[in-house]
Amino acid sequence: IIDQAEQIVSRNGFADKISLIKGKVEEVELPVDKVDIIISEWMGYFLLYESMLDTVLFARDKWLAPGGLMFPDKAVMYLCAIEDAQVKHDRIDFWDNVYGFDMTPLKEIALTEPVVDVVDANHVLSDSQPILNVDILTCTKEDLAFTSPFRLRAQRNDYVHAFCAYFECAFTQVHKPIGFSTAPFAKYTHWKQTIFYTRQTLTICEGEEITGTISCSPNPKNNRDLDIAMDVAFDGQHSKINTKLEYRLR
Repeated sequence: IIDQAEQIVSRNGFADKISLIKGKVEEVELPVDKVDIIISEWMGYFLLYESMLDTVLFARDKWLAPGGLMFPDKAVMYLCAIEDAQVKHDRIDFWDNVYGFDMTPLKEIALTEPVVDVVDANHVLSDSQPILNVDILTCTKEDLAFTSPFRLRAQRNDYVHAFCAYFECAFTQVHKPIGFSTAPFAKYTHWKQTIFYTRQTLTICEGEEITGTISCSPNPKNNRDLDIAMDVAFDGQHSKINTKLEYRLR
């Protein structure tokens, strides 16, 4: 893409003002010691997928001048509970009977793989709780492996088939702060939402709460992948659960 970028810079008369350098951030050398602004679209699915933020933090620590700006500079990830019976049936329960064949071993694999897709806002049945708050100006690589508690309160009587994660990013270092959301009730983005299907369907009543913790860390064999685990507890009128759910986003 840098070849096309060079042509665009030249065609628009900025060849004497814009310099393009091809290479990995960890390997290139800049013609200056420090920079005033770092701009990067580093966000992945589930915010952290593919560990692209690690490279941005490397650039920040090596080149950003004191008082320098980063865009975006804030990110928050949220978790909520959703009803998703039809899609769960099509994607997960499908393996119970595939044209008369029992293929349930594949169902177990499917349950451990989060799904990146659009969630209908009407399927969200709980409030949303923040599970990660990132300040790009100050966070470290170690901060990106996290464990966070959550407490989700049902807003209606319904069935819980999955948990849904989404994130918001903000540009606060400008005169008029702006941001965007990847929530189910926000405008569509290519990040969509990340869905974690559960083995057990929960029957939940308005006001009841699902509690637990969610943990996330890079996979030790491939740090671009994420190992995600949830400890989930629910003691409702019609359903009870106390279990550990494990996923790998790859």
